[in-house]
Amino acid sequence: MAFDTTILEKKEFREAISKLEELLSHSKAVLLGAGASFCAGLPLTNQLTQKTLRSEKLSDDSKKILTGIQNSFLGANPESHIEDYLSELVDWLAITARRANRNVQNNNVSIGGVKYDNAQLLQAIDEIKIAIFDVINIEVDSEMHERFVQALHRPMRPGKDNQFSTIDYLVMNYDTLIEDSLALSQLRYADGLEGGVSGWWNPSTFELSNLDARVFKLHGSINWAEHTSSTTPLRIAPHLKRSKHHASKIMIWPASTKYRETQLDPYANLMHRARSVLNPQGGSQRVLLIIGYSFGDAHINLEIERGLKSSNGNLTIIVFTSDAKPTGVLQTWYKDNSINEQVLIFTDRGFFHAEHKVVSDNSIEWWKFENLTQIIEGSV
Repeated sequence: MAFDTTILEKKEFREAISKLEELLSHSKAVLLGAGASFCAGLPLTNQLTQKTLRSEKLSDDSKKILTGIQNSFLGANPESHIEDYLSELVDWLAITARRANRNVQNNNVSIGGVKYDNAQLLQAIDEIKIAIFDVINIEVDSEMHERFVQALHRPMRPGKDNQFSTIDYLVMNYDTLIEDSLALSQLRYADGLEGGVSGWWNPSTFELSNLDARVFKLHGSINWAEHTSSTTPLRIAPHLKRSKHHASKIMIWPASTKYRETQLDPYANLMHRARSVLNPQGGSQRVLLIIGYSFGDAHINLEIERGLKSSNGNLTIIVFTSDAKPTGVLQTWYKDNSINEQVLIFTDRGFFHAEHKVVSDNSIEWWKFENLTQIIEGSV
């Protein structure tokens, strides 16, 4: 359905768009959630959950474990999803591993009334990762993402050259749409891996000069694998035999786990860098554009809030959400007089910024990735 921009012709909404354009002409970063990949043909989080739960890649044991965990989340608000279940499973794994390391005889855990040991949990995690990979590893259309990055990396105001600034992408998704789109747009970027179709983890690539972008995959990536030769990511070409042999070692991790994976590189390194992005110092100003993110990762929410409060006003966030009005953590920030001047919220039915509020009776849909792309391209 075409983007109905009629409402954006009204003065108060045109002013909101002008404010967006003005802010995006400064140093900026982007945080992308699952909603930003939907228009390319990838599933939303709830769809990923449903498809993973039905996957033929899961053994009977893994399906029973997932069902048991899912049942324990009945009544969750917001609705639970596959990352919640994977987080829970990784927490159970940490418990069994700790007991086994201390030679505790009873090192099983009960999930859904059935006892499972460490080996069964490890197998379930591997199978779930393969199932997620199988759902996401499909043909996608990157055109809109290419347009998006091209619009962000050109001067936001024609005739006015912006000072060169690397754009940081904080990516919550496992897919590679942003990396592919940057490359196809001939924009130089670093994602922490050095090489080509096959590569290895080398975070010093983030320090290279004259980068157009840095991509921080905060939950890992479907094209990262752990190999026996290294605990940090390798990118292994799909035509190599070892890529199939080590398919179960895909390096993705859920949002809230505190297990071993999140304490070591690459996760620790990526989070450290993300924290620096969210907390600009020395008087430098930064704008964080948030798209397709439902604020379901408490750790990331905490880091954003910490940045808002500790950056001395140097961090401004622009959020696009499908909710009709600010809810949850966004409502908390909107009502917090100590930071709400730094928070601009574009909802499905309005624009909210500190004391300034503009409301529409109808859906605006400027939060959709493809519609926001048109806005920042200047075609609206």
